[in-house]
Amino acid sequence: MPALLPTTFQGTVTWLGRVTDQDNDLRSEVMPDAYLSFDGIAGEFHGGPTRPSCSRVTAQYPKGTEIRNVRQLSVLSKEELDLIAADMGLDAIDPKWLGASMVIEGIPDFTRIPPSSRLQMASGACLTVDMENRPCIFPGREIDKDHAGLGPKFKPAARDRRGVTAWVEREGPVELGDTVVLHIPDQRVWAHLDAARG
Repeated sequence: MPALLPTTFQGTVTWLGRVTDQDNDLRSEVMPDAYLSFDGIAGEFHGGPTRPSCSRVTAQYPKGTEIRNVRQLSVLSKEELDLIAADMGLDAIDPKWLGASMVIEGIPDFTRIPPSSRLQMASGACLTVDMENRPCIFPGREIDKDHAGLGPKFKPAARDRRGVTAWVEREGPVELGDTVVLHIPDQRVWAHLDAARG
């Protein structure tokens, strides 16, 4: 019995990019297409099979511990970016400010798709969703460079709209305009979730 269910929810890839040197510049370099390898996108700062743990997982590992890299890509929603922009008083959010890897249009409530969902490209290449990304102050600093004074508005505006982190489960190409199909785990919500969250 399949553990993952293809859904009728489909999106379109509207933007692709990669961060080449986050230590010096968070901004993504815009790309018309990319090859999704088991290491992620070639030249991507966040690529590779492992990564040093960061502040998001300090409850599990000391910062800098080598762990499996399930954060190869940062995937965002066009609709959610538009909502962030509106709340910030901007005409649009440029995905490069956020260090984005991919923007998808057409999948509703994208940031809240279930962990372990799959995003399958037209080529058959497939991403596995790790979890919701969390907004931080660093994209705000990039926004502030182009729109002075607006950067601090990013973090509150991006809450529940920051997209997801993902890793490559099946290799293959992706390009602008490609269709993306959402597959979700065939699993009910854990009955003890509220209690576990406290």
